[in-house]
Amino acid sequence: MRILKYLFLLLLLSLVALSIFVATQKGEFTVERSIIINSPKSAVYNYVNDSNNWKEWNSLAVEDSLIKITPTQISSGKGSSFSWQGNEGDGDLQTINTKESDSIIQKMNFNGNAADISIHFKDTLGKTKVSWKAKGQMGFLFKVMTAFNGGAGKIFGTMFEKSLVNLDKKLDYEINTFSIKVDGLVNKTETFYLSQTFTSEFSKVGKNSGIVFGKITDFCQKNNIIISGKPFVIYHTYDTIKELTRLSICIPIKDPIFIIEGSDISSKTLKPFQAVKTTLKGDYSHTQKALDKTVDYLHSKYLTADTAFSHLEIYTIGKNEINNPSKWITEIYYPIKQKAVAKPAAAADAAAVIPTTKEEVVPKAKIEKEIPSEF
Repeated sequence: MRILKYLFLLLLLSLVALSIFVATQKGEFTVERSIIINSPKSAVYNYVNDSNNWKEWNSLAVEDSLIKITPTQISSGKGSSFSWQGNEGDGDLQTINTKESDSIIQKMNFNGNAADISIHFKDTLGKTKVSWKAKGQMGFLFKVMTAFNGGAGKIFGTMFEKSLVNLDKKLDYEINTFSIKVDGLVNKTETFYLSQTFTSEFSKVGKNSGIVFGKITDFCQKNNIIISGKPFVIYHTYDTIKELTRLSICIPIKDPIFIIEGSDISSKTLKPFQAVKTTLKGDYSHTQKALDKTVDYLHSKYLTADTAFSHLEIYTIGKNEINNPSKWITEIYYPIKQKAVAKPAAAADAAAVIPTTKEEVVPKAKIEKEIPSEF
């Protein structure tokens, strides 16, 4: 019995000593890891900035098939956040600030430990150096765990290293897997749409488009307006030297409507036009390659671009339908000038009585059918 008392006192003293040891350890920690990713900086930034992609590359989610992630309505940029419950514990992550294609600043809470997170993106000759840093404060229980597992640097460092390797593998496939096909001449039918027009830098088009698409969609829902197709963008001007564009973010609607003056949302009609259609399957970072291939096709077929606007992009399958960039489909339309077709004299007399339609002038072009909306 006396031996048991001594063993109990020894155990108690050991626990007290351990508690004192842990309590006197520094609670602050700083961990940083980096990696070179074989993808363009803007593409890497956009992927990491979208919290819907977190489960695809963060080791906490990748290694836990039963993890439960609860997102908020905002999924990217300042104000976005989400929480999770998993085998390794519970936590939440909030984006405090972002700098386009440069950095993301966040706050994380994980098992009672708070940390300031910063992720920086640096271009390295077409690739991207991603630096991920955490600076925070450990709770008592986490101090105990780190005391037996090599410290906070090892625990968080291992998590960062695994996550960055996952990110590299995911992006190497998702961003760099793409295809471009020039489909040829088509006739686009008349389209009624709601839009907002503004000028933007190339690098900010994606961010601005997401905001405006959401705004117009909400407008349609609140006013019971029927959306009748996929979202699209009309690029009125496209300056590749200044990397500046004037564009309209558009949502197609079933019927034209009247909107009172002063609203930044307009109701317009896109008249029928003939165009060269190109289909891009893959991340938006390959859009310029698709545009260049379309221009080459125009030159090879001696076609003249119509200056009514630069081009139009329809997001047939985008990030609203699927998180995998390799599966996104964008249809690009370059408007062209139609050429009159020479006719025999007898036919010319008939034409004076019966007007020819645009389809008759260019009979080889196929008619594009409207795509039912899933947006």
